[in-house]
Amino acid sequence: MQAAVLHAFGPMLSVEEVPRPAPKAGEVLIEVEACGVCHSDLHVAEGDQPMLKAVTKANLIPGHEVVGRVVEKAADVTHLGVGDRVGVAWNHATCGECEPCREGRENLCRKAVITGVMVDGGYADYMVARAGHALPIPDSLGSVEAAPLFCAGLTVYRALKNAGVGAGQRVAVFGVGGLGHLAVQIANAWGAEVIALDVDASKLALAKELGAARTLNAADAEDIKALRKLGGVHVAVVTSASKAAYDTAFKCLRPGGTLSVVGLPSEPLTFAALGLAGIEARVVGSSVGTRDDMRAVLQLAADGKLRCHTETQPLDQVNAVFERMRRGQISGRVVLTCGHHHAA
Repeated sequence: MQAAVLHAFGPMLSVEEVPRPAPKAGEVLIEVEACGVCHSDLHVAEGDQPMLKAVTKANLIPGHEVVGRVVEKAADVTHLGVGDRVGVAWNHATCGECEPCREGRENLCRKAVITGVMVDGGYADYMVARAGHALPIPDSLGSVEAAPLFCAGLTVYRALKNAGVGAGQRVAVFGVGGLGHLAVQIANAWGAEVIALDVDASKLALAKELGAARTLNAADAEDIKALRKLGGVHVAVVTSASKAAYDTAFKCLRPGGTLSVVGLPSEPLTFAALGLAGIEARVVGSSVGTRDDMRAVLQLAADGKLRCHTETQPLDQVNAVFERMRRGQISGRVVLTCGHHHAA
């Protein structure tokens, strides 16, 4: 089968022929139809995040936004059948026994196995998945549009949920990219007044199409001043990997407001203690999501309330996609199509 393989940390993957894997007990073999390209995949490939680098397997096949069909399964797998279309997310497997798992936070499992980092992922014609973590895809969703929901959609859903977003609140989304354009839609579906901020006019236009009540230039001091004059926002969700975006977002919080940490700048975030205490601000982190969260995301999409803007590229163009990602030239999400699905 064809796969994109990380043999050494750096700017390039090697697209080559590798043996097709076989499922072991509790596993299924999936013929991959679509796999989204996440910024985390680029971090893994370049080895620039020490925590990820430390657990990345040798000769890794990346990819953790995977949709495909079950073509083979272990004898002990009874809830999935050959031909079922399923998706695979960041968490390849969780233990179910540690404190976070028992508390309903399996996304924080202490023994989690990560797809496309610790085990091979979906940048390939076939991949093996744990049957219990391969989730059925609603028939109304195409494979290409469903794939990015398994990380981008799941991540912002969990972030908005953790921040307590609800009807009637003012919610600012900083960065209308692959994650941000989904955050706009979810917050809008939950009845919030969504304010989208970016420095790209085309992305702001997209946010308006997707239900943002207003759009602002994140680099325009007058626009930020106007947002603060509204009284600030209940929740600011930062999907940008820019420390400057966090600095601006914090200034836009209303008293009692919540800053949701999603984007991951390389430098530490800094907030004055007096500033935090003075408005009783909350800073809330969020890490991907649980299987129940993922089912909710898929249902939102199946109900027509969430749609990822995608473009497709064949698997052998993965390095060109990475280069565009480095340059900030991707709008929405690029989805790799594999094998005979390259024209899907």
